[in-house]
Amino acid sequence: VQLQASGGGAVQAGGSLRLSCVGSGFSLNYHAIGWFRQAPGKEREEILCAAKYTGDSYYADSVKGRFTSSRDYAKNTVYLQMNNLKPEDTAVYYCARRGAYYCSDSSGYDAWGQGTQVTVSS
Repeated sequence: VQLQASGGGAVQAGGSLRLSCVGSGFSLNYHAIGWFRQAPGKEREEILCAAKYTGDSYYADSVKGRFTSSRDYAKNTVYLQMNNLKPEDTAVYYCARRGAYYCSDSSGYDAWGQGTQVTVSS
């Protein structure tokens, strides 16, 4: 099982980026994917859990209305579309696999990808 996050970069405030999380060794049909971020000196923050069914997804208040997630089952990939980026969104972003296809279970996250850096300048 592997997850590969990519798509980070440097943008100005108000800009957009799309991150990708490609899964291998498992099927997205059976797993929700979470997105986390960690800024320097801060704890890791779960910002979004993308469930198989949209209604089960979770968005942190800090990104609600600006970030969305989508899935491409053919590519076994989950995307994180980040719009109206703010300097406080600067962090290393990670994706992780959840043990179930929905976000409200107790299984937690069982596989992690490497991070991708997002830097937002004012």
